[in-house]
Amino acid sequence: MKNSIATKTAYYGVLIALALIFSYVEVLIPIPLGIPGVKLGLANIVILVALYAMGTKDAFIISCIRIVLVGFTFGNMFSILYSLAGAMLSWIVMVLCKKMKSFSIVGVSIAGGIAHNIGQIIVAAIIMNTPGILSYLPVLLVAGTLTGFAIGVLGSIILKVQKKAFK
Repeated sequence: MKNSIATKTAYYGVLIALALIFSYVEVLIPIPLGIPGVKLGLANIVILVALYAMGTKDAFIISCIRIVLVGFTFGNMFSILYSLAGAMLSWIVMVLCKKMKSFSIVGVSIAGGIAHNIGQIIVAAIIMNTPGILSYLPVLLVAGTLTGFAIGVLGSIILKVQKKAFK
């Protein structure tokens, strides 16, 4: 990808639009786990691709913009808070795992999925003043691992296709 301002701005726009679309599709897909707020994390494909194609700062900015836009469009202030907590912890963990060079993109995504769920459940326990909510953590860790794996595989495929397209 060329580094001109116009190209970068267009790429930001496309990725944010894709993340918004994925977030909307996610709202339409019920996950029957009995735990409120559990989602597939489809928009995280965009963040993972941004992390590898654009860099850590750009992935962070795109993630924050997506969360705020989705929160005001489909959620509320609490959903924004939960999402930001999960996304920030996930971003930090993914950046660290990527820098280690011992993790594949799938491994980075799994670590990010797990961290996202941990961040959200901690904030939920604090806001709701209900430490018992932490009992959902084992199910959320499994969900984060499975969705992180799927997102990582899809992200890897997208990056390969993207690399060929922008040669």
